[in-house]
Amino acid sequence: MPGTRAHRIARLLDARLYLCTARRGDGSGFYTDVLGTPDAPGVDLIQLREKGLEWRDELAGLARMTAAATAAGALVSANDRADVAVFAGVDILHVGQDDIPPRLARELVGPDVLIGRSTHDPEQFLAALADPDVDYVCVGPVHATPTKEGRAPVGLELPRLAARHAPPFAPGAKPWFVTGGMDLETLDAILETGARRVVVVRGITDAPDPGAAAAALARRLRSA
Repeated sequence: MPGTRAHRIARLLDARLYLCTARRGDGSGFYTDVLGTPDAPGVDLIQLREKGLEWRDELAGLARMTAAATAAGALVSANDRADVAVFAGVDILHVGQDDIPPRLARELVGPDVLIGRSTHDPEQFLAALADPDVDYVCVGPVHATPTKEGRAPVGLELPRLAARHAPPFAPGAKPWFVTGGMDLETLDAILETGARRVVVVRGITDAPDPGAAAAALARRLRSA
């Protein structure tokens, strides 16, 4: 049933393509037109990530994303703030290393909201993998990216380690996504590490045709 933990976990386990996005630069809304459907591959998860967004604007944006994602069968993530996740009724709360710890976030969001965790080195990844309050892990940034200004790229060894410890789609393996400079040109090198899930930002939002870019990425990931 949509909205339950079981439904969200099932959708997460099948997911390949995760979009983090702010509002469109022209003010025309969000990139919800890149969401996939059973008949057209595209984004499986979408996160509203716009630093400095007013609280009421963030809630309104997540509401618009949720309406589109529900129709497409996709999941919606709030970034950093457990309070926003609760009031917006999203599927996922994603937290970084300097945000509220997953254990405390779980007390606020309850059992049904999924929690994702960003990691940047082997120790952080293995800790998140073992954390019962973390439902998926992100590793990266593999390449330097302006969306993670000031954070050094981790290269390809961290996704290789992740693939060894949590083989993608193996029974019982916790899902993990690679972040940092993901696009069609960099994807093959990522897939060679054993990764099968990625987080994309500019590879979709800066593309001449974001919908076509999302579809191409989704097709490549699902054929790997």
